[in-house]
Amino acid sequence: MTTAVVAIGGNAILKKGQPATRENQQRNLEETCRHIASIVEAGYNITLTHGNGPQVGDILIQNEVARNEVPPMPLDVCVAESQGLVGFMLQQALTEALRKACCDRIVPCVLTRVVVDEEDGAFREPSKPIGPYYGQVEAERLTNERGWHLHEDPSRGGWRRVVPSPRPITIVEAPAIGRLVRSGNDLVIAVGGGGIPVVWKEGRMEGVEAVVDKDLAAACLAKSLKDDLLVMLTDVEGAYVGYGTARERMLGTVTAEEAERHLNEGEFPPGSMGPKVEAAIDFVRSGGERAIITTPELLHTALSSKAGTQIVNR
Repeated sequence: MTTAVVAIGGNAILKKGQPATRENQQRNLEETCRHIASIVEAGYNITLTHGNGPQVGDILIQNEVARNEVPPMPLDVCVAESQGLVGFMLQQALTEALRKACCDRIVPCVLTRVVVDEEDGAFREPSKPIGPYYGQVEAERLTNERGWHLHEDPSRGGWRRVVPSPRPITIVEAPAIGRLVRSGNDLVIAVGGGGIPVVWKEGRMEGVEAVVDKDLAAACLAKSLKDDLLVMLTDVEGAYVGYGTARERMLGTVTAEEAERHLNEGEFPPGSMGPKVEAAIDFVRSGGERAIITTPELLHTALSSKAGTQIVNR
């Protein structure tokens, strides 16, 4: 049986411009899970990961709006909250899709921690924007009172907090996830939003104010489970070079070496396609069979190597 980690992008949960209502998110997940159930029916043994950008952003806004009534929670706790929020909706959608397609499966959602290095350079140069936009006066207050790093975004007319985005080292719960997956009865949801970042300090793990890239974390999990495939679902058919220009073309099957060359040439933006390509390269070079970037609608076809971008080691 072929094993795979399937990483669901944030757009599969909430489309651009949609209000972040429960109904919208549940409806989008139901459509995505219909495609996922079809590959389970075809015999693939998968583990799911998911994004959490809009959801954790809303939690952070709630933190700020209610800060005079309810003590704000730190970012690692907010990531944990978003894992439960999205995980529950995904459980509901996937359980029903599996029941209709093929079988009744248990869909456990594992609250997942990811170990990062406190010496990672990302802690010295925070770059990941999160949460709401602030005016200059409020931004200065937050910098002075909380020690936050805020960057101005002239296009949005405000300032936004930026946090470290360190690389994942290990998945704390990977052994338990592996046992659930190997049972054959469970379709596990894990490493939501890139996982809850933790560091080792004086012999114990502590949560840190950071965000781990969800695609790099998915690759880390796939390597830990020794899976055959890493599949990253997004809102475009595959990875493009020359995107938005006259020379635009989608990559089909390419080697890790070719993908890395395009990455180094700046073809894939760091905030969107870049981490997906980087994760794909890392996965196949660590022994994975192949990595796929495509849309949920093309998932089944892409697994047959007839759609999407396929990255292989040679």
